[in-house]
Amino acid sequence: PAYLSPLPDDAGAVKDSLAHPFGSFPLSEEARGARKVAIVTSDITRPVPNRIILPLVIEELERAGVPERNIIICIGTGTHRLQTMEELDMMLGSDIVSRFRIVQNDSRNPDSFVEVGRASSGYDAFLNREFMGCDLKVLTGFVEPHFFAGFSGGAKAVMPGMASLDTVMRNHGARNIDDPRSTWGVIDGNPLRAEIEGIARMAGKLFIVNVTLNRDKRITGVFSGSLEEAYPRACEFERKQAMVQ
Repeated sequence: PAYLSPLPDDAGAVKDSLAHPFGSFPLSEEARGARKVAIVTSDITRPVPNRIILPLVIEELERAGVPERNIIICIGTGTHRLQTMEELDMMLGSDIVSRFRIVQNDSRNPDSFVEVGRASSGYDAFLNREFMGCDLKVLTGFVEPHFFAGFSGGAKAVMPGMASLDTVMRNHGARNIDDPRSTWGVIDGNPLRAEIEGIARMAGKLFIVNVTLNRDKRITGVFSGSLEEAYPRACEFERKQAMVQ
């Protein structure tokens, strides 16, 4: 990847992005009237700058009138293991861990999922029950080339992030993985990616907050708003930074 200098004011850039998103109203307006909100972040295997992003997202939700007790922080583990309390403190900060309910996706616990619809491949998709109980889902993450989903980030916070083991394994099955369009940098026409996004849309109202990072894990770009408009912009920004023919 070409080295990009970090944004001079990363917190300011996140705040501005939440107020001027792509393809949606500002987060404080999107959240108005929401009874319960889920903020999804990645597990410890992904260097999402939670300590910068989460407090600013929470601030906007509270400005919208969502009480603190009605905000949950979801750890989109996918099929990975759960995090320890020490890891949660390191990832999120002890203040957030102490103030908010943390829901870690346990993909192997069938009782924690609810059926949300039928995936494009024909199987029933299941997502985390507590996550689905929220009116608005704020999906955080970072975008980089992904070897079969095109790019990371976006809808991947929902699937595989908050999905059951069977749902993930069916999406990641041989038919999708073997398709030549399921590869680095390909979003349009990628059947695996299309299925991920289809399942994510079954989750209801979404608002993404995605960043791009340099090799020092510093923020180089912030892309908030809808999956349809904010996410493609993040992918194109990262494509120019990280990929060559």
